[in-house]
Amino acid sequence: MKNKIQNWLQNSGEVYFTLYSTFFAFTVYFCMYAYRKPFTAGKFSGNVDVPLLGSVDYKILLIIAQVLGYTFSKFYGVKFISETAYATRGRKIIEFILMAHVTLLLFAITPAPYNIFFMFLNGIPLGMIWGLVFGFLEGRKTTEFMGAGLSASFIVSSGVVKTVGKLLLNNNISEIWMPFIAGLLFIPVFFISIYFLKLLPPPSKADEDLKTKRLPMTKVERRQFFMKYAVGLIPLIFLYMVLTAYRDFRDNFAREIWDALGYAGNPEIFSLSELPIGFGVLVILGALVFVKDVKNIFNLMFTIMITGAILILGTTFLYQAHIISPLVWMISIGLGLYFIYVPFGCILFDNLMALLGFIGTAGFMIYVSDAFGYLGSIFLMFYKNFGQASLPWLEFFIGFSYITGVICLTLLIFAYFYFRKNMRTGTTLTR
Repeated sequence: MKNKIQNWLQNSGEVYFTLYSTFFAFTVYFCMYAYRKPFTAGKFSGNVDVPLLGSVDYKILLIIAQVLGYTFSKFYGVKFISETAYATRGRKIIEFILMAHVTLLLFAITPAPYNIFFMFLNGIPLGMIWGLVFGFLEGRKTTEFMGAGLSASFIVSSGVVKTVGKLLLNNNISEIWMPFIAGLLFIPVFFISIYFLKLLPPPSKADEDLKTKRLPMTKVERRQFFMKYAVGLIPLIFLYMVLTAYRDFRDNFAREIWDALGYAGNPEIFSLSELPIGFGVLVILGALVFVKDVKNIFNLMFTIMITGAILILGTTFLYQAHIISPLVWMISIGLGLYFIYVPFGCILFDNLMALLGFIGTAGFMIYVSDAFGYLGSIFLMFYKNFGQASLPWLEFFIGFSYITGVICLTLLIFAYFYFRKNMRTGTTLTR
């Protein structure tokens, strides 16, 4: 069967190849979230004593521990992902998912607060999965659509796995065992999906002619690229730090925010609110695949991202003015957030590599951005817990929405004009 599928992929045509690639990349990354996010559906109420920090909210500490592991993984991933060969990516994904699942078992059988350490270990292998999965998709003619489809997976799956977690809790599964059991439910789908994803061939010669050749990057090559375009890259990284902190706060404390909005006792709200967001992002960003000129993709991509910043600002104002409902507001800011966030994980740097004419891998800058992005998330959680502990979750989130919108709008406009000025000239890149 393996040879038949590989032969079919070689001769199936662009549409079928794109749909196949998108579907199995989507399902692999969807399953990854079953080992990362279900625990956030629990309350984990109460405080634990931590040296130097004193008494700290247990759930916040669990989230910080996992994000610390995730952040460590992203910094190491700058080297690891950019140097990983295409042929070994599938095997490494399997190894990392199994490692993450084992940490959830150790978390369940270890008494609190010592089990917090295993939540830190859980984040380390999971932080590598995005770069490994996207490595199957980057540098192709239809990467824009594939990347949007892959990104839709974490928008939808985050809500779905939290719903699964809440349903397990409602069926008398303890908070401490719920994350491990949730992971068990997704193992069959994960192994089927990774088997089919591993069958994808590397980018073709036609892909390379359009998007430049994608090769592992040495330390010297990574430094050369960053230093050459640092004026534009640094503002984008800072923007992504703020945006990741905003996205993680909305995601990790979704239960607290929805409870404050009047949706306590409705576990389905986690999924129902994210489904239209995932669909909207897939349709809008995926439509870029129909744009023939890569320079036009650049222009449209930044237009969508800037629109996202305006959505965050505008709908937050409308919610506070009681013009739109809480549900409409949460969906709208989710759309705005992911209109900006999703391109960073796939389309933005894949497009820039092509327009700047640099031979390497988009995974390098994706992981540089991610590393600093999750660092921003950690800073935010410490600030909320120790600087604004008495401020209600919803009030804090509203204020942070305004800050995020203004920063994103300003820096996106700057980055757009910088990279438009520096893109290579004399070549029209078309599909």
